[in-house]
Amino acid sequence: MLLPFDFSTDPFLILDFSATNPDLAPNRQPPLDLTNTAAFTDYVFGTLRAAGARVGVGGYNEHRVIYRRSPHFQQATQSPREIHLGIDLWADAGTPVFSPLDGVVHSFQDNANFGDYGPTIILEHTYEGKPLYSLYGHLTRSSLDGLYEGKPVRAGDKLAEIGPYPENGDWPPHLHFQLMTDMFGHRGDFPGVCSLTDRAYYLSICPDPNQLLHIPGLSQ
Repeated sequence: MLLPFDFSTDPFLILDFSATNPDLAPNRQPPLDLTNTAAFTDYVFGTLRAAGARVGVGGYNEHRVIYRRSPHFQQATQSPREIHLGIDLWADAGTPVFSPLDGVVHSFQDNANFGDYGPTIILEHTYEGKPLYSLYGHLTRSSLDGLYEGKPVRAGDKLAEIGPYPENGDWPPHLHFQLMTDMFGHRGDFPGVCSLTDRAYYLSICPDPNQLLHIPGLSQ
């Protein structure tokens, strides 16, 4: 269990943040200003309420338009980063986050750029006999209190809480959950979004998190 929801019984909604979502079209009236985090939050949670859903999910390998809100993903000297490498779980700030596997704390830090992860924790595991790392982004700052590298974590332990904006990187409250097979020297951070050019490479390093979550209707 990653969040306190049972995806076999609790109502959830798969959220689409690609260009195919008409709500995100530039000609939408009134336009949705994704740079306004309060408006973005109202949109996300209004959509969930209208569907009677407790949590929104999705995003792995999704070609998203929402990263155009932040220069963090749009460097002038690089291709825009718009391919999402994890699964997002959109739920209220303060929702507890639990470790899905036994492991240890690999690293953590507050990635405080606008549109970045905000407070972030990375765990190190052994899974099916091989190293595996899991990343938890957009947390509360207090989630980092008392952590140290190498701290043991058991499956089911409360790890953190979903953070409010702006401390969560200035996003509507949600958890970014991502798996990596190699950290390549990163500590407290790892790319969660890549360019179209780098898509195949990063997907080979970042397997589908739904192999652990088993959310119905998402690819596995």
